[in-house]
Amino acid sequence: MLPLLKAAFALLSLLELTSSMPLTTTSPLSLLPQKLKEITKLVHNLQSRVQVPCNDSRVAQVTFTDQKLSDQELLCQAAMALMKVTRCKTDYEPVIANLQSQHGKTNCSLSNDNEIYLRHFLPELGNFTQGMYRRLGVPPGQ
Repeated sequence: MLPLLKAAFALLSLLELTSSMPLTTTSPLSLLPQKLKEITKLVHNLQSRVQVPCNDSRVAQVTFTDQKLSDQELLCQAAMALMKVTRCKTDYEPVIANLQSQHGKTNCSLSNDNEIYLRHFLPELGNFTQGMYRRLGVPPGQ
């Protein structure tokens, strides 16, 4: 009888603990527009700086216009392409972190057959994330 009472008490305590915790109302999807806006801003900041030798780095080309791939797959490919940048890596780490938080994958396929300069890659990435942000239909001011 005593073990049964202990188990019941433990269940009641656990129930009380979980019911007193606030429910999290921010799902990863609700953070998506915020992160996309942040990525676009970071890319814009990188582009607006004085041209540095880092922008002469070559990265795998991501075909952001490929309709066969999901947005998450394209974000994953963009993150992988940027992870391979060796010069000025710290400049691109915030962009990579935001990209990784959006796709939730640990690995994706990325072809190194076609490469482009980073100075051309960044505007394409910025346009893509800005387009995603607009497609989500976020009201102005958010």
